[in-house]
Amino acid sequence: MAAQAAAAAQAAAAQAAQAEAADSWYLALLGFAEHFRTSSPPKIRLCVHCLQAVFPFKPPQRIEARTHLQLGSVLYHHTKNSEQARSHLEKAVSAGRAIPQFEDVKFEAASLLSELYCQENSVDAAKPLLRKAIQISQQTPYWHCRLLFQLAQLHTLEKDLVSACDLLGVGAEYARVVGSEYTRALFLLSKGMLLLMERKLQEVHPLLTLCGQIVENWQGNPIQKESLRVFFLVLQVTHYLDAGQVKSVKPCLKQLQQCIQTISTLHDDEILPSNPADLFHWLPKEHMCVLVYLVTVMHSMQAGYLEKAQKYTDKALMQLEKLKMLDCSPILSSFQVILLEHIIMCRLVTGHKATALQEVRLDAGGGLYCVSVNCMDNAEAQFTTALRLTNHQELWAFIVTNLASVYIREGNRHQEVLYSLLERINPDHSFPVSSHCLRAAAFYVRGLFSFFQGRYNEAKRFLRETLKMSNAEDLNRLTACSLVLLGHIFYVLGNHRESNNMVVPAMQLASKIPDMSVQLWSSALLRDLNKACGNAMDAHEAAQMHQNFSQQLLQDHIEACSLPEHNLITWTDGPPPVQFQAQNGPNTSLASLL
Repeated sequence: MAAQAAAAAQAAAAQAAQAEAADSWYLALLGFAEHFRTSSPPKIRLCVHCLQAVFPFKPPQRIEARTHLQLGSVLYHHTKNSEQARSHLEKAVSAGRAIPQFEDVKFEAASLLSELYCQENSVDAAKPLLRKAIQISQQTPYWHCRLLFQLAQLHTLEKDLVSACDLLGVGAEYARVVGSEYTRALFLLSKGMLLLMERKLQEVHPLLTLCGQIVENWQGNPIQKESLRVFFLVLQVTHYLDAGQVKSVKPCLKQLQQCIQTISTLHDDEILPSNPADLFHWLPKEHMCVLVYLVTVMHSMQAGYLEKAQKYTDKALMQLEKLKMLDCSPILSSFQVILLEHIIMCRLVTGHKATALQEVRLDAGGGLYCVSVNCMDNAEAQFTTALRLTNHQELWAFIVTNLASVYIREGNRHQEVLYSLLERINPDHSFPVSSHCLRAAAFYVRGLFSFFQGRYNEAKRFLRETLKMSNAEDLNRLTACSLVLLGHIFYVLGNHRESNNMVVPAMQLASKIPDMSVQLWSSALLRDLNKACGNAMDAHEAAQMHQNFSQQLLQDHIEACSLPEHNLITWTDGPPPVQFQAQNGPNTSLASLL
């Protein structure tokens, strides 16, 4: 018996030594691979060689599956060899399914492989792979939630928002069952974001109310709690801004700005949550900071605080440039494009067309530029192209409103089309969108049309409605435009006192914005008004102001029209002209956004 025990012990020791030797070669190869991967610069070819060297040793099934995953991940993230990456990831998925309790490899491989399929436009292969992984991951909370988020995102990219919302609802209920109120809030806020995109406002309101309660009641990591608050407040602010409620949004926007200041003072807590379902984060702090700048710019633009909009845009773009040196996340490019769209509109209004032109994106942006340089035929072509390309209701209403103003300024050339457009954005009846701002703008356009038709009483009714709506929500540019147009109407009717009561505050407001075109218009009206009233000194002062504004705008006009980018106003279809196609390297100009 003793001899048998000794032999058994010897055999066990030999087996242990063999296993230890096997572990040694594997760990050595793994160590070398990681060293090469994290070198500066990374030595990916050597990393791949080390991982490939594992297979000739005929390793155990678990090591073989994990090595296929590691190879697939390295090839996917660091090379353009998608075919080999796909092959290794498919082998990892297949091997992982055959090995019990091997969740990290099985689900990570499925997640990466579905990403690769989407990159190769094989979405139909990605969906069943994710669905299968979701089906078998219910005992693994982290992976189950992550895969649900991933499939919801895939449906969102395909614009199937109904399926995406359904999945996020499933995720929220699952998170509740596994005791993760934090991730439940993430799922619900994500669903709320999609419902806002779909304009399902009846469903959004109770959902946001529930989210607000969950966020306030959840006690956990301070950064995670504040990030949930930022997500919640961003949805509330964008909801108000979409509705054109610039004044009503101020309390929420102030809370959001205070919240991001709080987050910036908090240190990242390295203690992992006890619940694996809580291992998610909405956005990095730095991305949230840029996002808050962005919504502040959106608010400042709508309210007509253009200097403030410019200040925050400059801050945000500076922050973005720093981030993009270290982070190539697509969301940063999206932030950059939206910021540029807003600063372009800002510069067109403040009399910096040449600067705007070097950043402008056609078609709606191109249309606004064309209007600013009085190229109405080109503006019509740009806006018409933009209408053809959009299915977004608010953008459609914005473009139609601008296109109608172009037709009004062109006189009788497009009467039938103009009447049709005005009927489609009739603010007295069935206005197509819920935006307070766009509805007020539609009243202004109707007032402008009635003015050009000589129907002054009707024009006054429309413009007073615009004033009522714009004053209610601090829409300063619309207020200034309405006041000066009303002043013009009263001047034509010979009511000089009432005209002066309109044009003086219009001038003050236009200077505050500042809006160069309204200042030019107001100063011309003040000059004529004071002349008619026999106020020679005031008339001379107004004439001098008008001359100064004219010279500034003329100089800007000449500078803009002399730029090569000005020729893009004729481009509405096909690839951009060769000289404006994007070059390599970081750029925030026109070429980088075409």
